Amino acid sequence: MFAHRPSNRLRNRWAVSLLGVRPTDRVLEIGFGPGIAVAELTRAGAAHVYGVDHSGVMLRQASRRNAAAIRAGLVTLVDAPVDQLPAALDGPFDAILAVNSLGFWPAPIERLAELRRRLTPGGRVALVSQPRCHGATAGTSRSAAGELEDLLRSAGFTQVRTETLPLSPPVVCVLAASGPAH
Repeated sequence: MFAHRPSNRLRNRWAVSLLGVRPTDRVLEIGFGPGIAVAELTRAGAAHVYGVDHSGVMLRQASRRNAAAIRAGLVTLVDAPVDQLPAALDGPFDAILAVNSLGFWPAPIERLAELRRRLTPGGRVALVSQPRCHGATAGTSRSAAGELEDLLRSAGFTQVRTETLPLSPPVVCVLAASGPAH
């Protein structure tokens, strides 16, 4: 269902475009769902895309959607929760993407600090949120962006900025950098 909703496809394509993926980039997606952004990251030219999701159902869907890239050695998908990342996902990564998944993370500041340590110096993170609660508005999206900005700063990220995609409700993408060597 999620893979076929036009807003989900648009949101993922937009988020990937904001990351500015380069041909040498190793990218990690947290909560890859049906694998839409994984496919977009591959199309954008990432050297390798890694993904982690706690759902076996999503792993199967994403693996089917990205089967050719997995066979080509361009994509690695893992079934694991964000607070128990396997050693295969130690990094270093040049970019990390999470679309509508941070709300499910236990201890998000600690998770973000751990992910920051897995980034290269100057590595980038993009946290995307499109509030899905009943009655969500542009104000709900702005509030979500403010919370994400605060979490990223608390976890040691720098150069925090927010972009907005005008859907209903608006989608926010909070981008940040890992900062100097850590």
